[in-house]
Amino acid sequence: MSATSEFLADATRRKPDTEPILVWDLPVRLFHWLMVLSFTGAWITAESERWRLVHVTLGYTMAGLVAFRLLWGLLGTRPARFSNWVRGPRAVLSYIGALLRGQSAHCTGHNPLGAVAIVLMLTLTAMIATSGWATYNDLGGGWLEDLHEGAATFMLIVVGVHVAGVLLSSWLHRENLIGAMIHGRKQGQPEEGAQRAWSAVAAIVLACVLGFWWLQWRDSPAAGTNNAVAVIGLEHHEPHRNE
Repeated sequence: MSATSEFLADATRRKPDTEPILVWDLPVRLFHWLMVLSFTGAWITAESERWRLVHVTLGYTMAGLVAFRLLWGLLGTRPARFSNWVRGPRAVLSYIGALLRGQSAHCTGHNPLGAVAIVLMLTLTAMIATSGWATYNDLGGGWLEDLHEGAATFMLIVVGVHVAGVLLSSWLHRENLIGAMIHGRKQGQPEEGAQRAWSAVAAIVLACVLGFWWLQWRDSPAAGTNNAVAVIGLEHHEPHRNE
């Protein structure tokens, strides 16, 4: 039996002694919701000159989050590691076939189709951030701006398909996957779960993100402009006081 067949056969078998286990550690959950917040905010502010700094800041935040997720995918808990849920084309096609027959395999972590969406979103985020940085710094010409906008639009489509897949999988397997990404727990075997929540790592990631946002706000041109306006106003009214 091939590795793909073994994986699908093992995932399909629902063992009777499953129990609620911690599947998604705190760094993974924090990464997920910060990405949701950042992408939503960046999309809303994309066409606004007034909110340009917010758009850029959220784009850089997404790039930093992807860098962290790549690192955590190599060094993190078992369910977070790419080796645990990234599968080849054969496994993905087999999963799609089973899904169409109404016999989709249950997976404790990401299923093969969900893994494709996640890898796509990580790749697209890197592409969006790189092309956005180049466009923001007037490098590369108009084609990079087109690439930036096209990748962002494709990202929105992938996100929509991913959300639809989450809802479908939740219905098929009678489990709340959205809730699982909040509290981190799903039904599974104890050995399939994360042994620790790694709250300290999540706290460091959150501190880095908030610190970066604060630095961007502190050094924003708008703050300098407001100070300059205040100084000009004082200089304008000062002669009247002398009179």
